[in-house]
Amino acid sequence: MKKSLIATALAAVIFVPAASAIEIYKDDKNAVEIGGFIDARVINTQGETEVVNGASRINFGFTRDMSDGWKAFTKLEWGVNPVGNSDIVYNNRFESVQDEFFYNRLGYVGIVHDTYGTLTIGKQWGAWYDVVYSTNYGFVWDGNTAGVYTYNKDDGAVNGVGRGDKTVQYRNSFGDVSFAVQAQLKNSSFYTCDSDNISEEACEALWVNGDRAAQQVEFNYTYGGAITYAATEKLTLTAGVNRGEFDVRFGNGEQTTAVDLIYGAGVTWGNFDDAGFYAAANVNKQENHDTDNIGRLIKDAWGVESLFSYTFDNGLRPFVSYNILDAGDDYVIQPNFNADPNDVFKRQFVVVGLHYVWDNNTVLYIEGRKDYSDFTSADKEQEAKMSLSEDDGIAIGIRYTL
Repeated sequence: MKKSLIATALAAVIFVPAASAIEIYKDDKNAVEIGGFIDARVINTQGETEVVNGASRINFGFTRDMSDGWKAFTKLEWGVNPVGNSDIVYNNRFESVQDEFFYNRLGYVGIVHDTYGTLTIGKQWGAWYDVVYSTNYGFVWDGNTAGVYTYNKDDGAVNGVGRGDKTVQYRNSFGDVSFAVQAQLKNSSFYTCDSDNISEEACEALWVNGDRAAQQVEFNYTYGGAITYAATEKLTLTAGVNRGEFDVRFGNGEQTTAVDLIYGAGVTWGNFDDAGFYAAANVNKQENHDTDNIGRLIKDAWGVESLFSYTFDNGLRPFVSYNILDAGDDYVIQPNFNADPNDVFKRQFVVVGLHYVWDNNTVLYIEGRKDYSDFTSADKEQEAKMSLSEDDGIAIGIRYTL
């Protein structure tokens, strides 16, 4: 028997993917749940071994029964840093500096009805994530080639493909087909110059003085949509698109427009948390959608993510993941940071892991990453900077889910 739209919609926008929650209050109208996990790990990469936070978070979900079959709901989620991160800096005195313990991940409010669908407003997972989330189950080295964590592995807030800021989203389903459409309603602008060593204030001054190398960029609304088809109990097919525009004004008065576009499809077999075999893969094509590892906008690229796992009855879950994002050479829009037109950008890596699912909410794990990337450049210093964050590594950790 199929779940009601209300149940599936609340699961999709509040506690998915692969999250659980504990009900801490319920009366005849209201319910409150708490969810999230604490993940701490020891990682060895880039020549160092360190205890680090594993994207730990805590969230609160609230639902309220309304009239005529409607429900209202909201979710608030914060990332937390349970392991601490204090540094000593010297600036005429020794000073201890700590990163914030809490930071915002999600925050939105919505209404849902079995017939009329779901409407949500706020910072939330984008429709594009419906297409590709099924390969994003590695704990340490998750997918960085599906166009979700854009702008050098950030959270996808800027263009609405990850945890999008200021997003309005509508969802509904008809039989085995469900869909999501969204608009990201925001106004943002910034200044950029053909240099990697200049402040935005100095760049703005050059633009005001008529320097063509200085650019004023507006990146405002984005739009996206995704469709999911549950072909069988195990086989799921997805497809989607997301689009925005950069309006660029050069210091000498010239203007141009660049389209931020990503589209693609995915396929999933099984459920990652169920016993037995699981497989997922997706492919995407993108233009002006992401940046390389030193912040230069990538003109066009294609990406593939894949993940295969098998969960045994004893709780052991080995998996392997292969990911590639290939922009080839001549991928940087000119003029930009004096880029060499022959620079190569190919992010490519394999992750192998073993999870021990002690129970549904407690997992011990070990994961290793082998890098096969190619960031060839005539500028060897630049090449080294590009490669730094793509090193091999190994990590062991514990994830405790509420």
